[in-house]
Amino acid sequence: MSGMPSPEAGERASGRCNPLIRKLERFAPLSDADWSLLEQICANPRIVPPHTDLVREGDRPDGVFLVLSGLACRHKLRANGARQINAYLVPGDLCDLDVALLDEMDHTITTLSACKVVRLAPELVADLLTHHPRIARALRKSQLVDEATLREWLMNVGRRSAVERLAHLFCEVLLRLRAVGLTTETSCKLPLTQVDLADTTGITPVHVNRSLRELRRRELIELEGGRLKILDYAGLRALAEFRANYLHLTDCAAA
Repeated sequence: MSGMPSPEAGERASGRCNPLIRKLERFAPLSDADWSLLEQICANPRIVPPHTDLVREGDRPDGVFLVLSGLACRHKLRANGARQINAYLVPGDLCDLDVALLDEMDHTITTLSACKVVRLAPELVADLLTHHPRIARALRKSQLVDEATLREWLMNVGRRSAVERLAHLFCEVLLRLRAVGLTTETSCKLPLTQVDLADTTGITPVHVNRSLRELRRRELIELEGGRLKILDYAGLRALAEFRANYLHLTDCAAA
């Protein structure tokens, strides 16, 4: 009937709200069939409370976790309980695409806030990579971005000051969430404690507190009630020497 949207158009409209589809479309053009398959995969997430281990170091891998809402992290623990966070998992992110190749996990994945997650069975991941070339290309490029981000985090911990580390992290998080449609122009949810930020940047919670005060004094950010507002993005980016090239986003997301 004239004027009625096609089923494909309806799928495309719903997919615009799906963070996995939004993310993968930045890395490869997806067909209507790809969109439909990804929507099916995301159809039945489970809600996981904050501070829940999705999988622990030493566990045998049993599929790949997909984060659809909330914030999770990869981290390592020392025997004394000290934690180093080495990745944030934001909506649309998959945890360890090729993890089924391993006999055991070498890190832990934990929710930092309440999350909606889906577990993808190893057989499903193998099918996506083997029989759906557009999705496979996008997933592989996404994995390369994960590796590039880890390299940037190593630079952060090794060669930037405490204030620069936080400035860089805030620039990155804003762009990553903007890429999947979860920010306003200058603000986003950031449900992190100062301990979480300390464990991410390799400094103490006291030093995090001082550094946040300095960023506020310079009128670069506000961070309150689990929400980050960037008051001067150009200034924050200049302070951190932030270059978004490692995220491989489109121009609109990386501006």
